[in-house]
Amino acid sequence: MKNMVYIQSGGPTSVINSSLYGAYKEAIRHPEEIGHIYGSINGIEGLIEDKLFDLNEENPHDIELLIQTPGAALGTTRRKLPKDINDPVYMQIVKNLQKHKIKYVFVNGGNDSMDTCNKISILCDELNLDVRVIGVPKTIDNDLACTDHTLGYASAAKAVINQIYAISKDALCYKQGKIHIVEVMGRNAGWLTAAADLVPDDGRPDLIYLPENPFNVDEFIQDIKEIHEKKGYGIVVISEGIKFERDMTNAQVDGFGHAQLAGACTELAHIVESRLGIKTRVVELSLLQRANPFLLSRNDRDEAIEVGQLAVTSALAGETGKMIVMKRVSNEPYVARFELVSLSEVANAEQKVPEYMMQDKHRMSDKFREYLRPLIQGNIHLIWKDGIVELTNFKKKIVK
Repeated sequence: MKNMVYIQSGGPTSVINSSLYGAYKEAIRHPEEIGHIYGSINGIEGLIEDKLFDLNEENPHDIELLIQTPGAALGTTRRKLPKDINDPVYMQIVKNLQKHKIKYVFVNGGNDSMDTCNKISILCDELNLDVRVIGVPKTIDNDLACTDHTLGYASAAKAVINQIYAISKDALCYKQGKIHIVEVMGRNAGWLTAAADLVPDDGRPDLIYLPENPFNVDEFIQDIKEIHEKKGYGIVVISEGIKFERDMTNAQVDGFGHAQLAGACTELAHIVESRLGIKTRVVELSLLQRANPFLLSRNDRDEAIEVGQLAVTSALAGETGKMIVMKRVSNEPYVARFELVSLSEVANAEQKVPEYMMQDKHRMSDKFREYLRPLIQGNIHLIWKDGIVELTNFKKKIVK
């Protein structure tokens, strides 16, 4: 009998734990093939540092709460593995895989995390280890290659849409309004920012800026001036990744080598106020986009659970070195099928918003709305206690 380890990596989402839930539930259905079900504490670092815990030792109620718990219940990381497969860190991974008799490795993450997953798969293949490695797609940025969409994107998009709708209602309350600049996550791909275009007409943003389009500060100022003269206030939504000259000398860099981009809305607000004398309000949606249990998409959660299950059944069937992807069959009714693609096709690749999904630089096309609308459908009934939503809290007792 062999064991499995589940790894969560990169930025969390509202449904990353739902994939873990699906994988766990499927794994316990195969006790003759899978013994211990380990969680790796803080992503690949747990496997390197021998910090694993047994999910079967956790409270069953906490397992059930995974499907409404945001964040990464196992702990995550942005550590990037070395390019050189002969680096000593890989021997630590092999040592701990063998120590804990691990045959099945699941990595739940995005672009850089699939690079980690791919490297582990190559390592096991080159050393002829009997280890099967499967990737589970996750990222609110929706920028993974080869898949129709990524798990976590729909719930984050739903949060963006509803929060901006509420902001727009607050913005029009006052006789003398402000320009509201709302910053949405998205480094190079504007999928999440584009979601703002699905806000109903009575609250839809006046201007939307994606990183896929060139950004000119002078044009931005002119756009703001026209909107303010027309309405007396405005709602502007920008991606954190739009490129303009700003001071990045103090920007922090994560383990994957990416500079932290938050704060673009604040700098643009200063420019608006200094050039136009118009009052502004900045809103960084920040972590609330990806850590909001109240605006989960049921379709997103259900797919996350199913993909977790499929990861386990695929590994049991002998698959390795692959990631599960979604392929859309139809929009009405929404139907998607699941397939496997090689990790080498996905690792470090990036899928941006295509031009045909943009009507112009400030508006999305009907094709985009048709694409996103089915993904955000369905609401979740949460479990509460004393007015507070219940969330998973694992003990994480490290196994010897």
